[in-house]
Amino acid sequence: MKSDAFRARAENKDFTGIDDVFSEDVVFRSPLVFKPYEGREALSVILTNVVQVFEDFRYVEQVETGDTAVLMFEARIGDRELQGVDILRFDDSGKVRELIVMVRPGSGVMKLGEQMGARLAEAGV
Repeated sequence: MKSDAFRARAENKDFTGIDDVFSEDVVFRSPLVFKPYEGREALSVILTNVVQVFEDFRYVEQVETGDTAVLMFEARIGDRELQGVDILRFDDSGKVRELIVMVRPGSGVMKLGEQMGARLAEAGV
């Protein structure tokens, strides 16, 4: 499946050298901010930090049809358990051109926001 490379990177918490997975002009729609992030460089910084926030991260479903894949995950951040989906849309070459992340419940999203804010501040973003 087209989403296998992305899934492997997320499960291994390794988003270094992502040129083979994401298009140069990839768009990332985060559950935490209104405006999307654009480009591989921005996405690399965000994903490298976000995967470190999740504990016990695992995909529990993977559905793919045509140029769209949906990967449902479960994870924990401290004492908060959460569920989410990564929605991937692919370009003609099979690279991710859009990544949309949705997370629930609200308390998990708030905890994710706190942790991500701290990590991105440490990274100088």
